[in-house]
Amino acid sequence: MPEKAARAKAVKSLARRAETAPAPRPKPTRPTDVARQFAIDAARLMEDDKCEDIVVLDLRGVSHVCDYFVIGTGTSDRQMRAVADHVQQLAKEKNDSAYGVGGYEEGVWIVVDFVDVVIHLFDEERRRFYDLESLWGDGPRVEWMRKSSKSQE
Repeated sequence: MPEKAARAKAVKSLARRAETAPAPRPKPTRPTDVARQFAIDAARLMEDDKCEDIVVLDLRGVSHVCDYFVIGTGTSDRQMRAVADHVQQLAKEKNDSAYGVGGYEEGVWIVVDFVDVVIHLFDEERRRFYDLESLWGDGPRVEWMRKSSKSQE
């Protein structure tokens, strides 16, 4: 009898875990070149909104999670929330929407997930600590700056 009770307890535990398991991540629905252009457009929008140190990483062949990371540093939690809102508006204009948004309330690391493109907005401290560019350093950087931006540097 104790063995049967132990098995029942184990099955209940597995069932509880299955109930709380996240839904499977959807497959990207847009072509890679469209995802790349969205990542570039998002980076440019972030630049317009005064984000700093913006990087676009091409993770195709490196990650099974997404094709592109766009990483930027915000100057305040308020500015980071505004940028997250603007990126979602950009997607809406392209008939797209975010799969998920995380960290919006805390405003220290906001993630806007579009499945094939993931936007990371950090405050300076979290950006240094998590150092996604090093973690995903196998992914080449994508040139995203406008020609006029380059000439101003």
